[in-house]
Amino acid sequence: MNHFLGARIAWRYLRAKKSHSAVSAIAAVSVVGVAFATAAIVCVLSVFNGFRNVLAEGYSNLMPDIIIAPAQGKVINCPDSLLDVFANDADIMLATPTLTDNALVIYANREMPVTLKGVVAADYACLTAIDSILYPGGRFIESSVTPGNDTVSVTDDSEEDDGEDFYDPDAVVTNTMAEGVVAVGVASQIALNGIGENLLLFAPRRHGRVNMANPVESFVADSLVVTAVFQANQSDYDDNVIICDLSVAQNLFQYDTEVSAIEIKLRPGRDPASVAQRLSGQLGSDFRLTDRMRQQDINFRMVAIEKWVSFLLLIFILLIASFNLISTMSMLVLEKQSAMPAMRAMGMSRRMVGRVFWWESLYVTFTGGITGIAGGVILCLLQQHFGLIRLAGDPDTLIINAYPVAVEAGDLLLAFLSLFLIGLLTAFIAAGFARSRCDSVS
Repeated sequence: MNHFLGARIAWRYLRAKKSHSAVSAIAAVSVVGVAFATAAIVCVLSVFNGFRNVLAEGYSNLMPDIIIAPAQGKVINCPDSLLDVFANDADIMLATPTLTDNALVIYANREMPVTLKGVVAADYACLTAIDSILYPGGRFIESSVTPGNDTVSVTDDSEEDDGEDFYDPDAVVTNTMAEGVVAVGVASQIALNGIGENLLLFAPRRHGRVNMANPVESFVADSLVVTAVFQANQSDYDDNVIICDLSVAQNLFQYDTEVSAIEIKLRPGRDPASVAQRLSGQLGSDFRLTDRMRQQDINFRMVAIEKWVSFLLLIFILLIASFNLISTMSMLVLEKQSAMPAMRAMGMSRRMVGRVFWWESLYVTFTGGITGIAGGVILCLLQQHFGLIRLAGDPDTLIINAYPVAVEAGDLLLAFLSLFLIGLLTAFIAAGFARSRCDSVS
């Protein structure tokens, strides 16, 4: 007998009018339940994809393709030799040194610990999209002609004013050539009046002992003129970062030619992960290389964990919805129980009778599942183009106003495979129940 006879009979049973309208209604409810659960899977996975993309786009403003840092210690002692090697690499468009360390900024009697990052101004503007995230009216820094001052005249007035100020602003000789751009969080914390203001920077001396009689001598001081405020929409940058010229940072932190990292921009079309792996093999174990994604591995991993935990919860809901399918198939078997003797008379075995309802269960499951996948994709596209569901909060303070979505083929395939496995489970249960009812009417 034709192997697909059961499939054709099941298709006719599915479309045929039922003797009891309640059976059709329950079957329709089961299909709708599976459709809603499947659509929820597609939508939730797409929303997490959207948040991941927003996160990646935000970091891309200030993140290089690859960062090379020392595997041990804080600085790279001979960066020029590495830069010469990278200059001849066909995959690398630009390699530039940076120096990052902690400092203290003081402005108008307000102080704040910050992360000071020294860069080669012209290279950094090409390496990143820093110009695109500056507030209107500001400009990025220009390279300093001369390094800043490594000493500062201060007075200790702690006995006179209860230690509110440990420096005398009038005694500081500022370097008017040194410029810097500050993150929006820094500008807010110190209540910066605007661009053109002078900031005092302090960092502890790397060499020598602390003079307890005059602790101020244990610090190196310099000053910066603020040329702009930037906002990258990422807390790692916006909270406490100041960007200045490399020579200023080297002077403040008392380094000669040492740098803390070399940041690389690749030529268009190059894969950062593969290039980083190749360079890591060339440079050896003395250096640690991280591509763009690994630079914020914790944040991306957190989004991924939340995505798959949500997926598992939705699969559990879909599994619960499949219980309704089992009940529906049981009713459909009882509905067609009177036709089973005719099937047996046609020469169909118990297994073939069970296969009829096996196919019918798959039809019901995939009708709901495919409808749900299509509906989920349509909802995601509507959200992507029209922003139907908005984020709560002040639109002026939000990075995005609506939930971001990004439909990926892998997620659709995963949803379909999950649906297929659940469909097989319900189909085998329905087939087993049909065979048992076939015995009762034999």
